Amino acid sequence: MINYNCDMCGKALIPEEDDRYVVKIEIYAACDSMDVDEDEELINDFEEEDEDDDEVDSLDPDEIDSIEYKTFRYDLCSKCHNMYLQDPLSIKSVRRGRFSEN
Repeated sequence: MINYNCDMCGKALIPEEDDRYVVKIEIYAACDSMDVDEDEELINDFEEEDEDDDEVDSLDPDEIDSIEYKTFRYDLCSKCHNMYLQDPLSIKSVRRGRFSEN
C-alpha cells in the first residue's frame, strides 16, 4: 500500500478518508526570439546546433538536466490545495512577511 503525505503541511493522507490533490509544475526556457528572418533563423539554427552539441558533450550529465527542463510533483491535502489555489507563487505570504504593521 502506498502512503501519501501532504507536501505542504505533512499531514498523512488516508486514501479512503482524505482528498488528495496533485500539483505538477513544469519549468522550461521560453523561446521568444521571433524577430529574425526565417532564412537567417534556419542558418543560425544549424550553426548553433553544432555549437550546442560540443557544449553539451563537455557538460556533466546533472548540469544538462538543469539547463532546459524541470518538473516537480507535489501531493496536497484539501486545506493546502485551497491555500495553494489562492496564492500559487506565495507572493502574498512573502509580501506579508517583509512589512511590519505600523
